[in-house]
Amino acid sequence: MELRHLRYFVALAETLNFHRAAEKLHMAQPPLTVAIRKLEQELGAPLFVRGTRGVALTDAGRGALNLARETLASAEKFKAAVKQSVAGERGCLRVGYIGSATFELIPRIIPEYRKTYPNVDLILEEATSTDIVRAIARKDLDVGLVRVPLMEAAAVETHIVDSDEFHVAVNENSPIAAHEQIALEQLRDQNFITQSSVSVLHPATLAACHEAGFIPHVAQAATQLSAILALVRSGLGVALVPARAARAVPPSVRLIPLEKPVVIETACVTARDNNDAVVRNFIELAIDTQ
Repeated sequence: MELRHLRYFVALAETLNFHRAAEKLHMAQPPLTVAIRKLEQELGAPLFVRGTRGVALTDAGRGALNLARETLASAEKFKAAVKQSVAGERGCLRVGYIGSATFELIPRIIPEYRKTYPNVDLILEEATSTDIVRAIARKDLDVGLVRVPLMEAAAVETHIVDSDEFHVAVNENSPIAAHEQIALEQLRDQNFITQSSVSVLHPATLAACHEAGFIPHVAQAATQLSAILALVRSGLGVALVPARAARAVPPSVRLIPLEKPVVIETACVTARDNNDAVVRNFIELAIDTQ
């Protein structure tokens, strides 16, 4: 039995006339008559009673009509699902993201993506930039929101989707807190609290200080930005943190812009050989929402 035979059956059941059913199906009447007869032979029961004024459904035909309609509707849903998958409108997307992306990038991208592609299941996983890139290489993640430049060579393509800059996080009781802006070289005698070495922000901090003419004295390192800000709050030192972190700054900590901005960027990355439409749609949306 073929789906077209079910379409023929439903069309004839709804019109009860071979001529009108053939017109509705955009086909000649003789092939329709032959197809219905073959369907009845395959089922082993008549579906219609033929008469001089048309046809009428048999009990078997009436009992099969709703199921035939449901089967055709399911077939259309199946075809639509396949088309949506090919277009990247259906499926599953595993996204890795760095913690600082939660300040603005995730709230900017994810709601828009869910609205545009409601049939794609999103799996979000927080990790460091290095771990995200490694997971992409293992195919454990499809796409990532990471800090660049990357600390390890990787076979990924990179698309910048957000630009931020370092601000200085200081305890509000520090004399530095009185500044509206500050030159980085003025911090050469301060203790620094930095991201741990697994974060791209760690070498970025060292490079910025080196550019300013000094090597920072690192008093403490932490993995999470919340921990860094807590250590600043406790008075252990100052830290260079993304300006976007302003929303997460605890009481008694102040962020001060640098006189000479130090730009830090976030990129959307995926494997170079990944041409999956779901991934491509996410990257395009991340770029377009800047």
